Amino acid sequence: MLRSFDGHEPEVDDSAYVDESAVVIGEVTIEADASVWPGAVVRGDHGEIVLREGANVQDNATLHEGGEIGPYATVGHNAVVHNATVGERCLVGMGAIVLDDSVIGDGSLVGANSVVTEGTEVPESSLAVGTPAEVIREVEGSYWHEAGDRYVELSKTHAETSETLEAGTGSPHTEE
Repeated sequence: MLRSFDGHEPEVDDSAYVDESAVVIGEVTIEADASVWPGAVVRGDHGEIVLREGANVQDNATLHEGGEIGPYATVGHNAVVHNATVGERCLVGMGAIVLDDSVIGDGSLVGANSVVTEGTEVPESSLAVGTPAEVIREVEGSYWHEAGDRYVELSKTHAETSETLEAGTGSPHTEE
């Protein structure tokens, strides 16, 4: 669902995929080949949120208060990014929280259920884990750096083949 707020309407590139059960509100820009998955909320009511080319926001993740998700970056299932910047080809793991004014450097990974506290800067190509998240090592050429590419392809398949089914019938819902 796309919704305006206070005179701002989301801008979604024609090649982007926004699942019908996702909610995108206000000052939000979703660039080419980016995707927003079921149950995700991208709420740009107190600052602009930008999903760069190929970025993906997975199921039930929440983005709020402004920020940017870099090209081909992944925000994992149930993660929260609040007024923060996530760099190119990063992964914010499932259930992780990235708080205000934090910057996740290009190619970095935030471990599942980790909490990146306010104002933290995670250097490029780093793995940060824990609560509060701390950098434990450098990462190069991780499988997760290519997650954005995989989600671009998956979103195209969803856009081309998914259809809403009527409950209990296994048949597509049709209006009469």
